[in-house]
Amino acid sequence: MINVKLNNGIEMPILGLGIYKITDKKELYNAVKWAVDSGYRKFDTAQFYDNERELGEAIRKTGIDREKVFITTKIWNTNQGYKSTRESFEESLKKLNMDYVDLLLIHWPGQKKERYLDTWRALENIYQIKKARAIGVSNFEIKHLNDIFANCVIAPVINQIERHPNLNRKELIEFCKSHNMNIEAWSPLARGKLIDNKTLESIAEKYNKTVAQIILRWNIENKIVVIPKSITKERIEENIDIFDFSLEEEDIKKIDSMNNNKRTGFDPMEFDF
Repeated sequence: MINVKLNNGIEMPILGLGIYKITDKKELYNAVKWAVDSGYRKFDTAQFYDNERELGEAIRKTGIDREKVFITTKIWNTNQGYKSTRESFEESLKKLNMDYVDLLLIHWPGQKKERYLDTWRALENIYQIKKARAIGVSNFEIKHLNDIFANCVIAPVINQIERHPNLNRKELIEFCKSHNMNIEAWSPLARGKLIDNKTLESIAEKYNKTVAQIILRWNIENKIVVIPKSITKERIEENIDIFDFSLEEEDIKKIDSMNNNKRTGFDPMEFDF
């Protein structure tokens, strides 16, 4: 597994397991067990996913040491604000049955600047008291990030965004990298919408890989962290089997050219709560 170094010196695996809305305890345990056995060490949850407790139980049940896994959770929209963030985060720790998380994110900016700035102040405090090893944001656009940079004491280490060949977010990624922030891609496979794409199929055939593996590798070639979701043993194993090849520049350019700014999720500039 390759690690990326965050701007506070912490190292994070470049690939992890996304567990969006997997709430069945047995299903989640199986996914986590298969992932751990396959070499995954990073797991991405959130208050909104309603499975923090189940993830914590699954991690412990596998027998792997807490220090060997990297856990991300996120503050949900209705828990934003300084006091609510602090209180809801303590609830997250209780559910996970952990003393700290490795990465804590604001899930969405929303439309109220003062609210996400207050939320960021709470994350800074949580980081300072060592209950989060790193703090960052999710779904933040350049406008939101500029607000954070103008008011923060501690800069975000990462921005988790929707990113796939149909939405490559070149400008936002360049902005984040210029501010020493890593990028993490949620929905890297565009919710399965690209699996039958002819361009990707031809590239996959060339490398004797699947379309999903090609898309994940394309992100990794750009040093972008990926968190594909799966509950299937074969797919979990397939998604991590991407470290034995590299894409040629011409193929990276072909995938880059697929961008059409088509989202599978909400637009952060419009989404509110």
